[in-house]
Amino acid sequence: MGISQELARTPSPVLVVGTGLLGASIGLALAQRGVDVLLSDVSPSALALAADYGAGRPVTVTDRPVLVVVAVPPELTADVVAEQLRRHPDAVVTDVASVKFQILARLEAAGADLDRYLGSHPMAGRERGGPIAARADLFQGQPWVIAEHPRMTPRALELVERVALDVGAVPVHLDPAEHDRAVALVSHVPQVVATLLAGRLLDGTPSQLALAGGGLRDTTRIAASDPGLWLQILAANAPAVGDILQALRDDLDRVLGALADVDAPGARRTLTEVFLHGNEGVRRIPGKHGTDATYTDLVVFVADRPGELARLFQEIGEIGVNIEDLRLEHSPRAQFGLAEVSVLPERAEELARALGERGWQLSR
Repeated sequence: MGISQELARTPSPVLVVGTGLLGASIGLALAQRGVDVLLSDVSPSALALAADYGAGRPVTVTDRPVLVVVAVPPELTADVVAEQLRRHPDAVVTDVASVKFQILARLEAAGADLDRYLGSHPMAGRERGGPIAARADLFQGQPWVIAEHPRMTPRALELVERVALDVGAVPVHLDPAEHDRAVALVSHVPQVVATLLAGRLLDGTPSQLALAGGGLRDTTRIAASDPGLWLQILAANAPAVGDILQALRDDLDRVLGALADVDAPGARRTLTEVFLHGNEGVRRIPGKHGTDATYTDLVVFVADRPGELARLFQEIGEIGVNIEDLRLEHSPRAQFGLAEVSVLPERAEELARALGERGWQLSR
């Protein structure tokens, strides 16, 4: 999926400082819309690679950017933003770091020109980093937080909103402190929990790990993320993350207490309520297009040979049922995979019957 080729809202040129995953992806997306994207990076090889992939061109001393997007590690962000504000006195400067309050506080303490600064945060990413992992469609349909503060100008707000819209994102307006509390809940704490769970696998034997299924892969996928980057993120958002982890520790203590004597009065009720609360929490996660719609899942066995998955998709299309979501799970010991297809509940029985008639095996 590419970026629309309509006329860009964002004026040229735009300078992207930092050509990692986010910076290079922003450059690719804006360049596809015809924006003149300038690139800067302390690493000459990363800069050259991002330029080779089409994310923009290296900035020159004569370039005068209208907007500067700082996409460097969180611990460097405030200093680089301040430098760009000084270097380009007519430009608006934003950053895409995953924490906002500490950066704004550091800039204010340093006496930076906050009229031309407005932090932002695209809620998108991958486990892989660097310009080689960049994608022009990385932000399509994803929230892009604009961390408003009292000193920002209307021009700064307009330019950052235009960038978000041009890369296909959905602007969301939060103040910096509210943003940091939100990402602690939906991003930073899940990263810590997934990492801790994955760390427990080091004690597993090969025969135990051979039993791993989709549930374990789902809950540990993000544990492959960059430790150095996450150290910076957690350090910058420690209070908000700590509050949630303390509440989670209390929940774990209740579970441990119940498991210590499952026959004690109330122990089974405690465990049951933990799962019920989890069910309620999952239902609060926005689904497709930000809705809270519920779907029915059908699990289809797919032979591990070329063309089988494409055939499944084609036949579901011929039946006239839309796939609302999809998850694939590969069996490590068998020559097939499992395609978990999410559809509207009122179409599930029809789809199951039609697939069966076409020879597909469904898990019951």
